[in-house]
Parts: sequence; structure tokens; C-alpha cells
Amino acid sequence: MNTSFYEPLGPGRYRALPATAGPWSADAQHGGPPSALAVRALELHDPAENMRTARVAVDILRPVPVSTVTLRTRTARPGKRVALVEAVMAADDQEVLHARAWRITCSGVTPVIARGGGAPAIPDSTGKPRFHGMHASGYLSAVDWRFVSGGFDQLGPCQAWARPRIPLLPGEEMSPMSRTLLIADSGSGLAAALDPRRFVFINVDLTVVLQRDPVGEWLLLDSLTTMGGTGTGLADTVLSDARGTVGTGVQTLLVAAR
Repeated sequence: MNTSFYEPLGPGRYRALPATAGPWSADAQHGGPPSALAVRALELHDPAENMRTARVAVDILRPVPVSTVTLRTRTARPGKRVALVEAVMAADDQEVLHARAWRITCSGVTPVIARGGGAPAIPDSTGKPRFHGMHASGYLSAVDWRFVSGGFDQLGPCQAWARPRIPLLPGEEMSPMSRTLLIADSGSGLAAALDPRRFVFINVDLTVVLQRDPVGEWLLLDSLTTMGGTGTGLADTVLSDARGTVGTGVQTLLVAAR
């Protein structure tokens, strides 16, 4: 039974648990959990008062194994109004993921300019997610999915509410940005534009920008995938909470025939 995504092993070291496994293999992590863990490290590194994590960019260098991972962090650009911090995740003596976060000073005097209307209601239940050839007992089962339209087993745009069923680390509540990264990496899977039995469409990165922190445990992903016929695709996800839009997530896709 999954009780958390990771187990701490000491400063900067974590054991990935079965809940981190992605839909394609029990041996490779879904992009969400390691991205969320990297964000946690970034936010704990040299924290600054009156600044918030506004943007996180994650580059996935290679599949992240379901094994022990390490994280190291540094400040790339210190500042009082903006600051840039970086994290490197390694596993099996290889760097597997890079993450960079911009911190921006908080201000209560700027106006609110919202995008679109309110978010749709959260369905009571939409059943277990179905995904062609999926490994369902890992990450997919560790997240509560509520589909408004579309689904993992349907091609095209998708709207889905999601919340993690378990914590990132035992007994610890996730920050809003960490929870967002955990969920937002699913945008490309939700809005699959091609049959995964015939094509691969692998995201090599994830960039999330939040103009405000999402409130509550639920996050709405309104995802759309487009492709240019060159082997490159783009998964674009509008992120919302019950009050409305909070930001966006973008993933660059490698697209190829199987």
C-alpha cells in the first residue's frame, strides 16, 4: 500500500517508493513526484522573507529510476526583488533532472487581472483512470482523478481535477508549488493527441508559472496538445483551483512512431 511518494534517508537523500512509478514501467518514475521533490528542495534552500516561488522550470535529462535519489541546491542569482535558485537530482551516479525556480517579491498593491470565468464543479466520482498499456498501481493510483471531459483513454483535449492521495514525504504537507508540479506533469498524458500504441510522446521538460498560489487540495488541469509535424509537440495546460485560474504549465514533447 502506498503511504507516501518518498522516504527520507538523510540530508539530500530519498528513497523513491512504488507510488512514484509512471504508467509505462514499474522501474521508472512519473515526472511529477521528482519534480515536486526538487521544488521542495528549492523552497527550503536559503529561504527569503516576503518572496514566493513564481516559476519553476524542470528539465528531465533521462528516465528517473525508482531507487535512491539525491538533491543538491544552489543560489544562481541572489536578489531582494527576484532570485533564481537551482537544484540537481541524481540517481545511480547520473544527473537525471535539473530544476530552476524564480522567486519574486510579494506585493499587495498590484491589481488582480483574471483569465476566463470560474472553474467547473468537481465531479463526485469518475472511476479509475484507464491508460493504454499502463502500470496503474504507481503514480496513477496515488492521485485522485475526477474527469470533467476527456480522459487518459481518450484522444484530444481534457479537463480533469486531481489531488494527491498521499504525501510527498511522510507526515509533511506539500507546498502549493510542490503540489502543483506533482500534478501538472500529467498534462501531456491527459491530452494525448496520438494513439500511444503507435506513437511515443515523451515530455522532456515542464515549466509551471503561478501568478498566485492555488488554494485547497484540488487542482484543475485543462490540457491541450498540439504538434507541428516535425517530431516536436507542445502540451499546454491551464491550471485552476475552485476560485479560478492560477497559472499555466507547458511541456515540450518528443514525438515519434513506435
